[in-house]
Amino acid sequence: MAESVELPSRLAILPFRNKVLLPGAIIRIRCTSPTSVKLVEQELWQREEKGLIGILPVRDAAEIKSVGPTVSEGTDSANQNTRVQGGSSDSHKIDTKKQNDVVHWHNRGVAARPLHLSRGVEKPSGRVTYTVVLEGLCRFSVQELSTRGIYHTARITSLEMTKTELEQVEQDPDFIMLSRQFKATAVELISVLELKQKTGGRTKVLLDNVPVHKLADIFVASFEISFEEQLSMLDSVDPKVRLSKATELVDRHLQSIRVAEKITQKVEGQLSKSQKEFLLRQQMRAIKEELGDNDDDEDDLAALERKMQSARMPQNVWKHAHRELRRLKKMQPQQPGYNSSRVYLELLADLPWQKATEEIELDLRAAQKRLDSDHYGLVKVKQRIIEYLAVRKLKPDARGPVLCFIGPPGVGKTSLASSIAASLGRKFVRISLGGVKDEADIRGHRRTYVGSMPGRLIDGLKRVAVCNPVILLDEVDKTGSDIRGDPASALLEVLDPEQNTSFNDHYLNVPFDLSKVIFVATANRLQPIPPPLRDRMEVIELPGYTPEEKLHIAMQHLIPRVLDQHGLSSEFLQIPEAMVKLVIHGYTREAGVRNLERNLAALARAAAVRVLEQEQVVPLNKGMQGLTTPLVENRLADGTEVEMEVIPMGVNSRDITNTFRISSPLVVDETMLEKVLGPPRFDGSEAAERVANPGVSVGLVWTAFGGEVQFVEATAMVGKGELHLTGQLGDVIKESAQIALTWVRARATDLRLAVDEGFNLLEARDVHIHFPAGAVPKDGPSAGVTLVTALVSLFSQQRVRSDTAMTGEMTLRGLVLPVGGVKDKILAAHRYGIKRVILPERNLKDLVEVPSSVLGNLEILLAKRVEDVLEHAFDGGCPWRQHSKL
Repeated sequence: MAESVELPSRLAILPFRNKVLLPGAIIRIRCTSPTSVKLVEQELWQREEKGLIGILPVRDAAEIKSVGPTVSEGTDSANQNTRVQGGSSDSHKIDTKKQNDVVHWHNRGVAARPLHLSRGVEKPSGRVTYTVVLEGLCRFSVQELSTRGIYHTARITSLEMTKTELEQVEQDPDFIMLSRQFKATAVELISVLELKQKTGGRTKVLLDNVPVHKLADIFVASFEISFEEQLSMLDSVDPKVRLSKATELVDRHLQSIRVAEKITQKVEGQLSKSQKEFLLRQQMRAIKEELGDNDDDEDDLAALERKMQSARMPQNVWKHAHRELRRLKKMQPQQPGYNSSRVYLELLADLPWQKATEEIELDLRAAQKRLDSDHYGLVKVKQRIIEYLAVRKLKPDARGPVLCFIGPPGVGKTSLASSIAASLGRKFVRISLGGVKDEADIRGHRRTYVGSMPGRLIDGLKRVAVCNPVILLDEVDKTGSDIRGDPASALLEVLDPEQNTSFNDHYLNVPFDLSKVIFVATANRLQPIPPPLRDRMEVIELPGYTPEEKLHIAMQHLIPRVLDQHGLSSEFLQIPEAMVKLVIHGYTREAGVRNLERNLAALARAAAVRVLEQEQVVPLNKGMQGLTTPLVENRLADGTEVEMEVIPMGVNSRDITNTFRISSPLVVDETMLEKVLGPPRFDGSEAAERVANPGVSVGLVWTAFGGEVQFVEATAMVGKGELHLTGQLGDVIKESAQIALTWVRARATDLRLAVDEGFNLLEARDVHIHFPAGAVPKDGPSAGVTLVTALVSLFSQQRVRSDTAMTGEMTLRGLVLPVGGVKDKILAAHRYGIKRVILPERNLKDLVEVPSSVLGNLEILLAKRVEDVLEHAFDGGCPWRQHSKL
């Protein structure tokens, strides 16, 4: 390639439509239009010395931008695909479809010389065509565009640098840096192409023999870039600008080749892996056929399909499942979604869509007998269950209410639900909702998540394999809510008979009928349950047991169960009724019977150790050795509590009875009680001791564990007239204390606590009110009358009666308002040995629910105003009431 080219002042112009020929590029074109045929024939074919022609880019008529002169003459359209690889070129075709379009000529072009020229004649039209191979030489600028016959010519000026100017540019540091950068990128591209296409040898020769500013055009001409980028390269007359643009385009081309290779390698790797696995699987199948082992995936899928057909799904569910099964059959077992789809279909096949438990013939007498044998007392609750069963017998498909048992722990809420299931002959499922904060525990996870699973309801139905079990929603008041949703709101659809016929679990994604399920809920408190959920349930309160009921439960249920659990019988251990009463009154104060059962279990463990250590024990097996454990002797001697647990060895109480003999059964007495259980934790003198000083009163409060007795202590000290409250109190109880103090100060003269109207009870002193058991949070308005009584006792220095407890909310005008939890509070007073209970007058109706045995041991005093409370709270009545002006 020559360093410099002498250009004439005028060249014939061959237009290239939407394509650019760069210097150094080689291209083959086929001329068929009259304009291009005439140009090639006159300028190249008929001349002995082939001259030069100019290649000038033109834009389509649709293009808006135009550069250089514009004419309305007809032009040839050129479609070129240029690819330079070691001097080879492709064809260039010119057509004449758009002869009347306005042509936008570019003002810069490239002079080209013919390397090869051939002539042809098309048959049968006889039209002459030329095929020309052109090489781009140098850039030129169009000064004037004119026509010569039917083709165009242009007056031009060369844009190439002189030898002196080129030498100066080559010494420029920026040019040298750009040249190195371009050559480095070009060498890297050639290396990649050499590995890919084995054609890098001839291209490396160009790097050594061709100037860098010409190499830039040659490399860029080999890329498929946009027309605008081609024009930008053509307009880059400055070698530095040209190198910079060429380096960017070469680097981009290199990166695209690398990305394509990476994708190709990945696809080829996957294909080869799949082919290998397919080959191995075919071989394994052939081996299994030879061995007669047909346990393959196809047999498993066939078994799954038969199982789905026998599940008696609804029609819409079957369509969805069948579509999912067809999709599964088309998948390979190693595909990511295969296992999840299969587990999903197995769940659909396992669910009891139509399978139900056949209910036994309901016998109300037998149901009543079973409830009485399982639970003592609870007359109102058992009567409601019998009513429910009676309705079920008359109308089996009736939609019954959702029963919600609310009461303290240990009163038999869960066992009641189990008894309902047993009475109906249905299967029983318990779902614990305590601490559940995720809505997905009820509705399930969507299958798009990793590790997704159905909700607890669907999982429970799958386990019992029937669609009409009794489901217990345990601890429904202890659900929470966070960013993952609100389980209590999700239960609204479950417990609504109008909506649960089409319950939609997120994992199933198909409706499931829950209308045949009997739901029973349990809770310790009613307040935490959201009102919409509470509205869907029938609340049945289970208060605590009376001491008489606890005694009967212990003798009939707890003692036989404890003896059986510890491998004993009545021949080894006897607990008299008097000792059970002592345990109830001295060691337990609770609404339920769980602590009572624990204390009885402690006695049984001590008895088991005593039985094995007694000298009178004679093993029937002569080979057995006697056992001695000094630790147990020390425990029974000094009363220290040592946990002893009998480890079962596959021997029940009957086997033990047949193995050991004792002279006489062990009878529990007070001495053994104190040795095993320690001294009594409670006694009847607690209230009298704590109310011995003025400023202390006894109140009744309600907790999640039943009713409790709450002492209120008040004292005065030198200060600034401030009120101090302690005991982890809530805002409501703090306001009640402020109301009580205000009422007492306003009526100090009438209550003979002040000598005149102007006297200030808090003059130079503070009042401190404390609610003992400071670690237990307390709140509520029912301590109002208790606070007033404690303050009046403090200021009058009169002691409150120790056998009297009270409850009630008060107002600033002295009215006593009704409160809740009356039954639990009265039972708590009865457990503590309280003899007199002061209640608001409007709570008289609540006494109907209190057992008559408890009311017979208590004196119920009704109060309408605070003065009535004070009249009953102090010995001899209220001595200052006659002076009151109220």
